[in-house]
Amino acid sequence: MKLKKLAVLIPLLYATGAAAIEPFVVKDIRVEGIQRTEAGTVFSYLPVKVGETMDDEHATAAIRALFATGFFKDVSLEVEQGVLIVLVRERPAIGSVEINGVKEFPKDKLTENLKAVGLAEGRIFDRSSLDKAVQELKREYVARGKYAVTVNSSVTDLERNRVGISFDVVEGEASRIKQINIIGNHTYRESELRDLMKLDTPNWMSWFSKNDQYSKQKLSADLETIRSFYLDAGYLEFSLDSTQVSITPDKQDIYITINLTEGAKYTISDIKYSGPENILPHEEMRKLGSVKPGDTFSRKELTASTTKIGDRLGDFGYAFANVNAVPELDKEKHQVVFTFMVDPGHRVYVRHVNVAGNVKTSDEVIRREFRQIEGGWFAASKIKKSKQRVDRLDYFSEVNVETPPVQGTNDQLDVNLAVKEKSTGDFSIGAGISSGEGLVLTTAVTERNLFGTGKILSTQINTSKVNTIYSVSYTNPYYTDEGMSRGFDVYQRNVNSTRTAISQYTSSTMGAGVRYGVPINDDETIHYGLTPEQTKLGLTALSPQRFISYVNTVGYTTNDLLGTLGWSRDTRDSAINTTSGVVQGASTEIALPVSNDLRYYKLTYQHQWFHPLTRDVTLMLKGDAGVANGYSGLPLPFFKNFYAGGPGSVRGYAPMSIGPRDINDNALGGTKRVVGNAELLFPMPGMTKEQSVRLSLFADAGEVFGQSDLPDTSGMRYSVGAALTWISPVGPLKISYGRPLGVLPTDKVQKFQFTLGNIF
Repeated sequence: MKLKKLAVLIPLLYATGAAAIEPFVVKDIRVEGIQRTEAGTVFSYLPVKVGETMDDEHATAAIRALFATGFFKDVSLEVEQGVLIVLVRERPAIGSVEINGVKEFPKDKLTENLKAVGLAEGRIFDRSSLDKAVQELKREYVARGKYAVTVNSSVTDLERNRVGISFDVVEGEASRIKQINIIGNHTYRESELRDLMKLDTPNWMSWFSKNDQYSKQKLSADLETIRSFYLDAGYLEFSLDSTQVSITPDKQDIYITINLTEGAKYTISDIKYSGPENILPHEEMRKLGSVKPGDTFSRKELTASTTKIGDRLGDFGYAFANVNAVPELDKEKHQVVFTFMVDPGHRVYVRHVNVAGNVKTSDEVIRREFRQIEGGWFAASKIKKSKQRVDRLDYFSEVNVETPPVQGTNDQLDVNLAVKEKSTGDFSIGAGISSGEGLVLTTAVTERNLFGTGKILSTQINTSKVNTIYSVSYTNPYYTDEGMSRGFDVYQRNVNSTRTAISQYTSSTMGAGVRYGVPINDDETIHYGLTPEQTKLGLTALSPQRFISYVNTVGYTTNDLLGTLGWSRDTRDSAINTTSGVVQGASTEIALPVSNDLRYYKLTYQHQWFHPLTRDVTLMLKGDAGVANGYSGLPLPFFKNFYAGGPGSVRGYAPMSIGPRDINDNALGGTKRVVGNAELLFPMPGMTKEQSVRLSLFADAGEVFGQSDLPDTSGMRYSVGAALTWISPVGPLKISYGRPLGVLPTDKVQKFQFTLGNIF
């Protein structure tokens, strides 16, 4: 008795009720036709085993189960003298997947998308998966506005029951937006609303911005921008009624129509609060809120108010506080009353602080920056400050914090900190190019996270003809558990100014010092140190008279003990991609009266301020001032003068070229310096998510003032220009092009300048 091709007979058997076989006892089971599938896999899907009775019900179940695995394209059962024979034909496996003709996307991204629909090397080939893959490829292109794309697939048989799959893509041209219509607007002109949108009709910048290429995601973002614009302007009942997107038969032109209803403009008539006052008094909520009666409704300000109240509750441990502003509308008067419904929920504490992603950096280096402790009440401000401090270490390209609740509890959560390490070793090089001086280079090597301990070791070796520098610096930022730092410096600096823009002299300085940093709070630190130093001077025939007079007074060799005292403050939101905050620093360098060689002081102050203008654009203002002089009847050493010009001060001018000059038209430096910079920082177009690359437009101003007997050098120097900053694997690369304003014949211009790394 045999049962052949039972899979084909099953529907007929159920339709007629006829019996296909007579039941029999299975003496043995044999599987035939398998190549890759294990026989045990087939046995596991069979509803009968050796010694059990086989009938048509079990046979139907067996065939259905084997087909459901997706491994086989044909299954049949036979029986010979009590032996059940399972005959199968396996589906082919995918041996290779090729995508040809793709330029718009990285192939690895498309490969991942195909894998998500079941098409990848090593998987069982399924024709339905191939159809899904073709649709997935088309969908990716349509999302980029390329509606004319064609995708053809082919399947090639390979040895060992495998197939090769090939996709041939003809991308075609992207469909362009021919027209955008906005219907229903009365308060604002269509041109004003169109200016809010990134999508646009073709213009002279379309080749660069590609904003004339339709994208569903871009349109959704533009619609939300319009919605936010109206809601922030008081139109509480604003609605987007419909959006139509149509394309011409040749798939070249797209027409977009947006239908909206503005509604009436609402003002806030009253603000009420509801919530437990023993946790957060209503009066304090009122102070935290940025909306008040009489204001025009603004969703932005309303959201800011709820966020501030929620953050305040978060500082008290109520991590899951729920704050909602419930409106009561008076449609006749166009007024609204908001009631802030505050539900603090349960007070929670932190169970664990988990750190992930740090391969090189030790846990201790990260954890010592945390202000939120395990076992303590959750505090939103401490979590924010902890992330900020870890960010400022500048060891990581990404720092992310999550606070998931602990499963099975309502009063615990974990703090998960995930970091992505970056190179902390800098090979630093500074360079400038000018027709008179050629290429000037300085180099240094720094490791800011020595062996993952957070310690800093820097070595500078510069053997240029202008500056010969040998220095080693070591800093332990946590010399004590309280965060006191200690550092050591050993250096020798030889200067030959005859090849620079400054007055001619030579000097050789040796020194070794120790310095400490004492934190006042999380943002401020006091610095102090001592450095014994010896300087040997040399003059040339072109040295100015005041240098000669100084050497005649003090001598060619001087010994002194330098004392330093300073203060710094850093409130930046991020050291990776700064958008807000302040960096300040004040320092004093003084030659202590322990020897008769030098008596001078130098006072400097720096202030850097960041403010976000939009989500992507940041304004940076920087001021730098300094004053120096001698005391006890001795002059200021000329080799301690202030200079300006070049990267870090006034770009577009040769380094150290601004200020008083000698009779040979070389810069003397001065006793006072003032520099100001204004800069607009924004991401590279098309790379808004890439934090390591930034463009900027800048305006610089600066001047160096000499002693009272020196003539002024025609006042401040100004420049404007553009710059690019890239946080490269070997350190920050900064390229600038500065155009000096009101250039005088005596000015030394250097329009193109760059630095690579952190210059010492």
